Amino acid sequence: MRSLRDPWTLGGLTIPNRVVLAPLAGIGNWFVRLQAKRYGAGLAVSEMVSSFAVHYGNPKTCTELLRIDERERVGGPVSVQLFGHDPAIMRSAAATVARAGADIIDLNMGCPVPKVCKTGAGAALLGDPETAVAVARAAREGSGLPVTVKLRAGRRPGERDGVEVARRLVDEAGVAGISFHPRSAAVRHKGPPDYDLAAELVGALPVPVIVSGGLDVPGHIRWVLEHTGAAAVMLARGSLGNPWLFDQLLRDHEDEPTRAEILDELDWVVDRAVEHLGPERAARYLRKFHPWYLARLAEPASTQAALQRAEGLEQQREILRGLRYHAPPLATRAA
Repeated sequence: MRSLRDPWTLGGLTIPNRVVLAPLAGIGNWFVRLQAKRYGAGLAVSEMVSSFAVHYGNPKTCTELLRIDERERVGGPVSVQLFGHDPAIMRSAAATVARAGADIIDLNMGCPVPKVCKTGAGAALLGDPETAVAVARAAREGSGLPVTVKLRAGRRPGERDGVEVARRLVDEAGVAGISFHPRSAAVRHKGPPDYDLAAELVGALPVPVIVSGGLDVPGHIRWVLEHTGAAAVMLARGSLGNPWLFDQLLRDHEDEPTRAEILDELDWVVDRAVEHLGPERAARYLRKFHPWYLARLAEPASTQAALQRAEGLEQQREILRGLRYHAPPLATRAA
């Protein structure tokens, strides 16, 4: 049986193990990727970034979404995910991403969100293989980097367009690997993934396949790696507020973090958010992070609500300090 600790090769780059952080839309910034690396991930992919925003030099995109921290590189290569439907724009954006220091470019051809698909990007490209191939070829030629593509099984349940598109991307565009989520775009994250289809794709392609979808329990994840024969597994929603999952997989244990460890990690996240965005913006941004960690602490809804209502970062920190001593949150005491 293969071990998740085994190294493997992607586009000529050595990936130190077979556990990958997925591109988490709106979440996977540099410090989320760094967190995954701290807990052992061999590869971490950025949140999806608009190729048009990169091409036209959008300041927020180019300074925040393309930010790569040197600490990320300690654990393995850095991959930046782009989305878009225009080959010329993608060629330009990929060149910019390469200059920003990425080691790999990943292309999103599986996003089911309507505002992405209606532009012809994301999962819409499953129905337009000619454009998909042209976009991938442009990214490879523009950047000079290995290019991977993240795909869904199809646009609607029962479809398997993703398998044929994957073949063409490898044969005609020269992509170095495929990340495959064996559900249709229409169901998003509902229903069981078709891991048999993933195994079929693995057998059909001469490049590594990374499998994603429904991976949140160590035993199940190990089974998926073995059943599909994939080169690696990609953790997405199962890793939100749970970086310990990477360590559990790579050190082969199922010990859960203590309350103090969870609060320490949340403090680390708060500090990195401030480093990234400054105190005022970080306080707003962290509202999406707090619930994942508090759920692990089995905190009542009132604690969640207090953090969401907190007027600023210092009030959030005070609430979190109170949790270490099982004290009621500040906002609850004030009420």
